[in-house]
Amino acid sequence: MLEIRFHGMGGQGAVLGALLLAEAAFREGKWAQKIPVYGGMRRGGAVTVFLRIDERPIRRTCGIYEPDAIVVLDPALIKVEETRRGLKEGGVAILNYRGKPDEVDLGVKLSKAATVDATAISTDIFGQRAIPITNTVMLGAISRATNWVRVESLYEAIREQFPGRMGELNVEACRRGYEEAEVWEL
Repeated sequence: MLEIRFHGMGGQGAVLGALLLAEAAFREGKWAQKIPVYGGMRRGGAVTVFLRIDERPIRRTCGIYEPDAIVVLDPALIKVEETRRGLKEGGVAILNYRGKPDEVDLGVKLSKAATVDATAISTDIFGQRAIPITNTVMLGAISRATNWVRVESLYEAIREQFPGRMGELNVEACRRGYEEAEVWEL
């Protein structure tokens, strides 16, 4: 079973991003479970989402405290202890970050890391926003870094969630995240 923990700020789409990744996994015949963790706070508050993907039905319903991977939608959260806590030795990090993974200390030896400037891609596609929507960009980076789901499955899930022009903009964001992510074997 793959256990993935998303970290974002309210408004960036962490909950919807995890849902779209789960939907893509379903399209490929896998099982998935999403558990969002957030309070009644306003946009901009911390959001954590737990996502499990497996080939078999998932019965575990607790939080994810030792994830196989973390996905960080906001660069400011990379330095937050809660974001790094519990990441497994040999795990994977997918980061919204302009630099290289060796510039970031996540406290454990990773097997792989991916970085992509999701904020810049989001601004380019959706325009300047107080809180950039980085979720679909990060989904493309997840697909490229891990091969846990095909990027085409993500496109289908996005188009179903957002029909029309908004869907095509989000597919473009996902495509660019996939193409522009730099993946590092560590």
